Amino acid sequence: MILSRQQRAPQFPHAYSVWRDHAWFWGAIVFLGMLTILLVVWLVEPAPPKTIVISAGPADGSFWPAANAYRKILARDGVTLKVLPSDGSLQNLHRLLDPKQHVDLALVQGGVAQGLDTSSLMSLGSVFYAPIVVLYRGGEIARLSQLNGKRIAIGREGSGTRVIALNLLKANGIVAGGAATLLPFDGQESARQLAAGQIDAAFFNGDSATRGLMLRLLQDPNVLALNFTQAAAYTRLFPYLNQIDLPAGVLDLGRNIPPATVHLISPMVELVARPNLHPAISDLLIEAAQEVHGMPGLLQRSGEFPSPIEHEYRISEDAARYYRSGKNFLYRNLPFWMASLVDRTLVLLIPMAVLFFPALRVLPALYRWRVRSRIYRWYGLLIAIEREALEHVTDEERDRLVKDLDHIEESVNQLKMPLAYADAFYVLREHVGFVRSRLSGEQRPA
Repeated sequence: MILSRQQRAPQFPHAYSVWRDHAWFWGAIVFLGMLTILLVVWLVEPAPPKTIVISAGPADGSFWPAANAYRKILARDGVTLKVLPSDGSLQNLHRLLDPKQHVDLALVQGGVAQGLDTSSLMSLGSVFYAPIVVLYRGGEIARLSQLNGKRIAIGREGSGTRVIALNLLKANGIVAGGAATLLPFDGQESARQLAAGQIDAAFFNGDSATRGLMLRLLQDPNVLALNFTQAAAYTRLFPYLNQIDLPAGVLDLGRNIPPATVHLISPMVELVARPNLHPAISDLLIEAAQEVHGMPGLLQRSGEFPSPIEHEYRISEDAARYYRSGKNFLYRNLPFWMASLVDRTLVLLIPMAVLFFPALRVLPALYRWRVRSRIYRWYGLLIAIEREALEHVTDEERDRLVKDLDHIEESVNQLKMPLAYADAFYVLREHVGFVRSRLSGEQRPA
């Protein structure tokens, strides 16, 4: 049974058909564009922060001036580096590992991470040596084990000096509570007590063994620097240590201090950061480290630091990329914040193009389907009328079919169609006439 007239010929707001087609098409494009932008913004790396925090070391050590040198260099590009004082490497490491501490990076010497899970941290590279210097009073000694029974300053709590000193002394049979007295002095306090003869020996290293301090102490003929004749053995037993030499006269050529080459052992200081450090900030920090530490010094050759050699912390992917190829084209040729803006814009546009333009190829097909679907609906009604007309129908039924066909023709004539689809519109009108001829029993000419 043919559908009722209301079902066969639903009324459409014909005057607005074309407008609605265009609104649907362009609305889909706008929606797709906004969705693409939201997805890309959500996935793309955020803008570089304007302020970052570094945990350095005590004010009288070598970490503090290094961090402040970074601060001045980063300020050129509008990045504020806040420098926090600390007791040394161990406290720096604990700050990085504590999510409640608002610290982005720190200077950390090797050998202090024992027992700590540092897998979440990354290194931007080694930046300088932190040599272990043992100064003592009295007759010349050749090994650390000869300090047993002495008063030894091993560094303050939380310092890398203390951690390494305890490890080295333990390897020589000297432990807390034994014959030796281990004292929590560091830096200037250790130097003062050693000069006054109140202690027998003191451990200094990178953040406390400054050139001025060592020169001042070694001017005293009763104070000597331990020559690590077993340096090769130490580097085998403690992989984070390196063997370096302090040449004769390097501290003072005129007075030949030290009077002979002193063999030292030394961990390296690394610039360690949390994994969420922005790539652009990583580049700036390595660039600053090259400027601060790249020159030749007492213990290093020109260009030796910063170094991407992996020690206790994995080298970050961004740092590895920088050491391979340097900064990208934008950051080399534009001011930092302009390069950051352009870089983020490009990162935003490329995924948009990948997602957006293929989708644009689908939308015209959907638009064509929407316009043609309005025509195809009438074809369904025409087919239904034609099939019923082929059956044996009464005159009354035929009159009803003619009225239905009149309604269809009237509705079709009121359709608003885009000019690009005028051919389909006129073919539909022609087919309406064809069905009418079948109903009236006329034969349509070939």
